[in-house]
Amino acid sequence: MIDLNPNLTGRTALVTGSAKRVGREVLLNLADAGADVAVHYRESKTEAEETADAARDLGARATTVQGDITVSQEVDSLVEDCESTLGSVDILINTVGPFPRGNWDELSFNEWKRTIEGCLYGTYLCSQRVLPAMRQEEWGRIINFGVADARDDHSLPLNFPYFAAKKAVLMFTRALAYDTQYDGITVNAVSPFVVENSVVDVVDLPRNRPASFEDVAAPILFFCSDAASYLSGQNIAVDGGRLHEA
Repeated sequence: MIDLNPNLTGRTALVTGSAKRVGREVLLNLADAGADVAVHYRESKTEAEETADAARDLGARATTVQGDITVSQEVDSLVEDCESTLGSVDILINTVGPFPRGNWDELSFNEWKRTIEGCLYGTYLCSQRVLPAMRQEEWGRIINFGVADARDDHSLPLNFPYFAAKKAVLMFTRALAYDTQYDGITVNAVSPFVVENSVVDVVDLPRNRPASFEDVAAPILFFCSDAASYLSGQNIAVDGGRLHEA
C-alpha cells in the first residue's frame, strides 16, 4: 500500500517567512512529520523564536535564521546558518510574497518593485542557493507559493503586480522542474485563494469558508512524501473549486 503520509525524519526543511501566519503553520506540520526545521524571518525575531519553540515541542530540532530573501548575500548567510545547525536543506518552502493593495496605477514604483522582488526574486535566490546540495544528495523538495487566480492568466488591474509575480513563480516552478528531472528533486507549487488569515473582503467563498491552514499544508505534505516522487512541475490550487470565470 502507498503511504501518503510523509516520514520526514532526518530531513531538514527551510520555510521562508515562517515566523507567523501560514508559513508558521506549514513549518509546524513539517516538524510534526519528523523534519528538522529552520524558521526564517526578516524582522519578526520574537515570533520566530516562539515558532521554533513550538516545533521543538513537537520533537523537532529547530533553529531560527534571519535575512532579506531579496538580497543574495543575506540568502547565502541564512542558508549557511541553517546548514551549520541542522545540515543541508532537503525541503525548501518559498512562502514569502508581499501583497500590495491598490489599483496598478495607484501603487508606487517601490510597491511594484517590492512585490516582484519578494515573490519572484526571493523564490529564485533561495532555490538557487539550496539546489547544489540537493543535487549532491539526489533528493530534494522545493514547493513554491503561487496564487489561485494566477494559474489561468487572470488579469485584473487591482493588485496587479502580485498576480504578475505569482504567474512568473508558477512558470519558474515548471522551468525548475524540467531542469531537475534527473536529479531526484521535485519542484511543485500550491496556490491558495483566500486563507483563514487573509485580510481581504471576499463574498461567496467556495464551500462558504476560506481555506484553513491545514488545507494549505495538506498538498505540501503530499509533495514531500515518497508517494509524490514522480510529480514535478505541478500546481495545486487550494481554492475549494472556485471558478473565477463564473
